[in-house]
Amino acid sequence: MRLAALALPLLIIAPAFWNGYPLLQWDTGGYLARWYEGYLVPSRSTVFGLYLHCGESFGFWINLAIQSLATLWLLQLSLRVLGLMQTFRFVAISLLLVLSTALPWLASMLLTDIFAGLSVLSLFLLVVGAQRTSPLEKTALFVFTAFGAATHSATLGVLLGLCVAGWMARPFAGRRLPLAGLAQASMTIVAGGLMLVSANHALSGKWAWTPGGYGVAFGRMMQDGIVARYLNDHCPRESFKLCPYRNELPATADEFLWGKSMFNTLGRFEGLNDEMGYIVVHSLADYPAWQAAAALRAVGRQLLHVATGEGTNGWIPHTYGIIERYIPAQIAPMRAARQQHWDINFDDINRLHVPVALASMLALVGLLAHALARRRLDDLTLLAATVTLALLGNAFICAVISGPHDRYGARMAWVATFVVLMALARAFGDEEGSATA
Repeated sequence: MRLAALALPLLIIAPAFWNGYPLLQWDTGGYLARWYEGYLVPSRSTVFGLYLHCGESFGFWINLAIQSLATLWLLQLSLRVLGLMQTFRFVAISLLLVLSTALPWLASMLLTDIFAGLSVLSLFLLVVGAQRTSPLEKTALFVFTAFGAATHSATLGVLLGLCVAGWMARPFAGRRLPLAGLAQASMTIVAGGLMLVSANHALSGKWAWTPGGYGVAFGRMMQDGIVARYLNDHCPRESFKLCPYRNELPATADEFLWGKSMFNTLGRFEGLNDEMGYIVVHSLADYPAWQAAAALRAVGRQLLHVATGEGTNGWIPHTYGIIERYIPAQIAPMRAARQQHWDINFDDINRLHVPVALASMLALVGLLAHALARRRLDDLTLLAATVTLALLGNAFICAVISGPHDRYGARMAWVATFVVLMALARAFGDEEGSATA
């Protein structure tokens, strides 16, 4: 069993070993380029770009090692803080997560998504684990959570929402949500924001937040038909750059923002950002009921979009181009990888991953409802509530701004599976001595 525990760091990133190179995604190139290009681009965190840059000389394997070890550390610490840590239990739960969820694929990828779910766990542990973690562990949890918040604005939004929910629940939960823990967790959001703004200044010379919120939200509203309606209602009176194209808008946000559309012709984000921001804000005022209904539908669809592997295929020319332009030493191993030969197919994988993810989320809600019905507020119930809120917050932020995507659901759904496995371990395991390894 201890041999299996030693093998876990390799199993967590087994997809990368099978691939022969860290997995790449559509967005990876945008993060890699931040160090070299020296300017800010929409939705590409400079903090995560710097993190990737530090691993370039090692073929990015050091990044995967960090992601693997951080994952196992937080799984182990979660079990220990909740009094469930046993070597056999830790290994069994970890193996089940490797076999049945997106976790190993996220940990094997050069993308921010692995930090979305892990930072939810670290935030929770920072709040409730005050008496069961060492000063060094608290410091590590604080730094990790702040870093996770800085890797992606959606992750920061989810963590901020959890902190707000924690303060609102404090009068009812009492000592279960220590004031010191809530204060420390809240400070991670501040630290993450400062980390991001400082990195942006270091690389671009600008004290600014990562741009792009309006453009991405515009794409989602265009996909829902709201932009076309707004242009049809206002173009006779107002002169927008998009007016001549209002009957030619693409069907999806991805086609508009990343395909060969009029977005390129009109100057992309630099040329259209002000106009897109104006339309986003004013369409919210003009069509509030339509916006609310579209948002609710998007959130509902996002909760069902949990398939593994979106954007991780052979067609990622921008990422290939960035590596070829700026990191020529990585060209040969990158081109030799299975991914670049279209050898990765997630269809069979998702025949297992999708039902496991959906069943886990449903079971999580059932677990929380059962605990509330019995008026039982222990740490596992708090964790279930935290992850449920994180799933809802992640679905709301990602779906309303960007539109539903499997990638956004998969990066958080595995945490629900982890909590359900912990609940099963507590229900059917031997609780005596469970706090010992």
